[in-house]
Amino acid sequence: MKKIFLTLSLFSLIVSCNEDFVDIRDEGEIDIENFFTTQDDAMRATNAVYSFLRSWENTGFPAQFIYGVTGDDVEKGSNPGDASFINAYDNFTFTSSDDGVRGYWIGQWQAINRANQVITNVPKIDMDATLKNRLIAETKMLRAYFYFNLVRIYGGVPIFDGLPADGIYTKPRNSAAEVYAFIVKDLTEAAAVLPQTYPASELGRVTKGSALGLLSKVYLYMKDYQKAYDTSNQVIAMGYSLDPDFNHLFRPAGEFGTESVFEVNCGCDPSLGKDAGSQYAEVQGVRNQFGWGFFTPTTALESAFEPGDIRKELSILREGETTLEGDLIKKGDPNAGDMWNQKVYVPKALNNNSCGYGSIQNVRILRFADILLINAEAANELGNTAAAILNINKVRFRANLGNTTASTQAALKTAIWQERRVELAMEMDRFPDLVRTGQAATALGSKGFTAGKNELFPIPMDAINQSNGLFVQNPGY
Repeated sequence: MKKIFLTLSLFSLIVSCNEDFVDIRDEGEIDIENFFTTQDDAMRATNAVYSFLRSWENTGFPAQFIYGVTGDDVEKGSNPGDASFINAYDNFTFTSSDDGVRGYWIGQWQAINRANQVITNVPKIDMDATLKNRLIAETKMLRAYFYFNLVRIYGGVPIFDGLPADGIYTKPRNSAAEVYAFIVKDLTEAAAVLPQTYPASELGRVTKGSALGLLSKVYLYMKDYQKAYDTSNQVIAMGYSLDPDFNHLFRPAGEFGTESVFEVNCGCDPSLGKDAGSQYAEVQGVRNQFGWGFFTPTTALESAFEPGDIRKELSILREGETTLEGDLIKKGDPNAGDMWNQKVYVPKALNNNSCGYGSIQNVRILRFADILLINAEAANELGNTAAAILNINKVRFRANLGNTTASTQAALKTAIWQERRVELAMEMDRFPDLVRTGQAATALGSKGFTAGKNELFPIPMDAINQSNGLFVQNPGY
């Protein structure tokens, strides 16, 4: 198979990697000077940005132990000796030289560079103007997502709005506030152009709802509660709804359902090689039966669910259980645990053996349940307890629970945070939620979390070393 090579002009300061290209699969091999000339080039370059959403860096080990193991709901999993380096994330002993710290950083910057290739070069192509504007808007939405990943984990980072005309990438870090403002700009501009829906052949492309939904979440992180409330209300008015069946929601039949706001379209096509599907489900699947057995639920998460909450058994897969789809869960490793993430489970009958296990499992980045809880939290912060209660109860009703008993602003805040924990369990939201809400030191102190340090990860040491003195390391590292 041949590739198109697009020169990766993102500097070693940022990506610190040996790859000097971004690959877009195609018949023939074209260098950058001969690319970005046709409408088809524009589409393929945009699709290359989407392909990163399925990548190892975004859905595999680096993302899973940065967002998962650092929290209190996920532990390393597998057997004790397998990938023991992940333990550094469980006890907060990772350093600026750690491969995971570096790998996640590199991956997000590679994705941003792909986006900037599109944003800089597609406007110059003579093509259908409506499609051109849409592709640029899609790419801005995706670039905002990658910057959101960076700023939540590393704090302020350099801002590149397209490929720099002077070719200079060595620059200081922007502040976190400046990065958030840039993300807001990208999402606002994208939402103004993106369609609300696509034909079935283009499922997985970001929509107006995707951009506004992510924007509402960004505003929540910024503590701009009025805008988080107003923007999430816009999304609520678009016609999304909760899938009434929590199990169906996470099975292949539930993909791109009424609850899907921002979802990564995966699949199995062996002709795509490393670009086929993702390993998101494989690394978490039941060890020696459906996958590698990493990133498993903790007993603390198991205990967090209220009695009667159907999400407990539909989120946690257990040894000896027979699933609703008829698979008996066997213990494949006597030294491994006995609980796994059921949200990534793909029934054996539906798995495509031409690719890795679970390759067809889509990644749900943003669900309507999250939008309802964003709206509830923002409403509560604004003193609108009625709206907060309404939306938290919608999420609880689907879980077969009664109305929340919280009625005061303080009690509702705690209830909403708790609801986020159990609703979004193992969906890579827990650690940033704990940091965002100021709960991290209390919840994670026994694991080794140090306040004033571990809210952020370190900037990779090689990036610091190659910055010509322009990068200042995060506190404590």
